[in-house]
Amino acid sequence: MKIRRSERLVDMTHYLLEHPHTLIPLPFFAERYSSAKSSISEDLGIIKKTFQERNKGILETVPGAAGGVRFIPDMTVEQAEEVITTLCDRLSEKDRLLPGGYVYLSDLLGEPELLRQVGQIIASKYKNEKIDAVMTVATKGVPIAQAVSYHLNVPFVIVRRDSKITEGSTVSVNYVSGSSERIEKMELSKRSLKRGSRVLVVDDFMKGGGTVNGMKALIEEFESELVGITVFAESTFSGRRMIESYQSLLCVKDVDVSTKTITVVPGTYFN
Repeated sequence: MKIRRSERLVDMTHYLLEHPHTLIPLPFFAERYSSAKSSISEDLGIIKKTFQERNKGILETVPGAAGGVRFIPDMTVEQAEEVITTLCDRLSEKDRLLPGGYVYLSDLLGEPELLRQVGQIIASKYKNEKIDAVMTVATKGVPIAQAVSYHLNVPFVIVRRDSKITEGSTVSVNYVSGSSERIEKMELSKRSLKRGSRVLVVDDFMKGGGTVNGMKALIEEFESELVGITVFAESTFSGRRMIESYQSLLCVKDVDVSTKTITVVPGTYFN
């Protein structure tokens, strides 16, 4: 049964949004809606224009017999700035200060809409890169990695500090904690990451960069390539960081325990 254009547009838009970075041949839509390819092309033109006007992302057309369309989620600089400014305000709240000068993040990383926005901000930075997997370390980095991997439409892998019998055989590395300078261990299941993968590393918080440096060493053990590093928040660090090339959405610039004041500014994402 032939479907009306209005219904096609709604269903096509929904399908594209749910399958980011996936090349979809025109015959797929033509068969799905029992419509001519010319009609499908016109529909896609309408959707592409709407995505551009509403800053929802890019609808890329791939020509040729093996071509089709691909939806690439994107976020403008202005949209990202608005989200990050809001995050700075929320992270500066006094009741977030924990004993020892730590900052409470768990509630922010548990909000679905906020995670969706954070995932899109990070994924937008790498929209033109070939990414095979997103890597993070258990546990607080997991929701961020999941959000980023959804927008890039790639798997995410979880590095653990303690071995689990359900992980099977693992590859482990020793690394130096950037803040405490202690020797620690992390490991990853051999089945989690294919050799030669291009990997994006994400994490929730970075001080000295030891944990991220450990993940970098693991990627090398898997004979894979580190594409980039992005952390949700970083703190100022008096010593030398073990990682030099990275991006952060937020920076905890100062923590005053006596006045319970937290100063948070945008990170290096826009640099």
